[in-house]
Amino acid sequence: MAVNIQAIRGMHDVLTDQTPHWQYLERMIQDILQRYAYQEIRLPILEKTELFERSIGELTDIVSKEMYTFEDRNGDRLTLRPEATAGCVRAGLQHGLFNNSTPRLWYMGPMFRHERPQKGRLRQFHQIGVEAYGMAGPDIDAEIIMLSARIWAELGLKNIHLQINTLGTAESRRHYREVLIEYFQDNLDALDDDSRKRLERNPLRILDSKNADMQSLIAAAPGLDEYLDDESAHHFATLQQLLNASGLDFEINLRLVRGLDYYSKTVFEWVTDRLGAQGTVCAGGRYDGLIGHFGGKPSPAIGFAIGLERLLALVATENPEKDIINQPHVYFIIAGDKALPVALRLAEDLRNSLPSLRLLTHCGGGSFKSQFKKADKSGAELALIIGETELEKNTVGLKPLRQKAEQTEIPWQRLAEVLRQHLGL
Repeated sequence: MAVNIQAIRGMHDVLTDQTPHWQYLERMIQDILQRYAYQEIRLPILEKTELFERSIGELTDIVSKEMYTFEDRNGDRLTLRPEATAGCVRAGLQHGLFNNSTPRLWYMGPMFRHERPQKGRLRQFHQIGVEAYGMAGPDIDAEIIMLSARIWAELGLKNIHLQINTLGTAESRRHYREVLIEYFQDNLDALDDDSRKRLERNPLRILDSKNADMQSLIAAAPGLDEYLDDESAHHFATLQQLLNASGLDFEINLRLVRGLDYYSKTVFEWVTDRLGAQGTVCAGGRYDGLIGHFGGKPSPAIGFAIGLERLLALVATENPEKDIINQPHVYFIIAGDKALPVALRLAEDLRNSLPSLRLLTHCGGGSFKSQFKKADKSGAELALIIGETELEKNTVGLKPLRQKAEQTEIPWQRLAEVLRQHLGL
């Protein structure tokens, strides 16, 4: 009896028609990160559960509702990472990366959250994250934001907008938290169930509610800017000056609080109205207290993460005609056992001579007719043909597949030169 095994809900396969789009996006972002001299770090997918409980916050939705947590055979509590900043800090402390150093790091890979799957929100999703450590001033905040802006510019994205805010220091935020709790307690009947649960645990998250019935109440709530400490206010004002000087447009969103406990001072999001409810494509901010929280020497830090699924969807929405090549340039048709070793050697010689050539060599045998059908279906521009006749002449047949033109015979020694001319390589 056949077993119908499907992918886990909210965890999607990326098939061959989509992988070129992923590869293009990843290469382009990696190239920008290298130009800013950021260095890649590769982190485990599994971490000790305590890492996320202590960094993200035990009362956050991520830790209390969404993490994939289990005990392994040794009885250790482990979690599939829901985000990677905590792991990056753990790695930095474990390997001494923060000792008398200001590392600028990036990472890429899957994250896991047991949320309700919907468009733009999966249970396994992918992020590229950027982190900078040891720099307290607003200059690194500005660079991080400018770096993210360059990504959108080089992707040709227009409908993505920057929102910024400041959460102040932990002390000023504690004072604001008390004021906010008092305000919402006075309006308890107007809160939905989620907001009532957040009231004592994390009242700032109420400001981020998308409930339309609560928007007037949220709009009238006291603002954090009224309780901001002088240091954070100066930091935020200087950041705005730097962004203005760079020509970046931004909006100050006093209700932007982010969902993780470790944020402080600068927070920001890049948002779009082209993706429905899931409009945040990139988000980040400062987490100056996180390293000290784990026992390291207190050190400032800032970073952001880009949701790759959402960014791919935005690119597809704004640039639907963008042509990302997935087809081979050339399909090599081989007829006969004698031709096979020669063809495979010629194919390797061509790959050595033309590193950018995409050459698909036919394998599995079959008639000329069936091989030509496969060559045409592959999308290749040209077919190379070798059989007994070509072997006797030390030539290869060259047949254009996308235009009407006669087949020509090319000597082996001229093959790379002819393909370079035909294909513009």
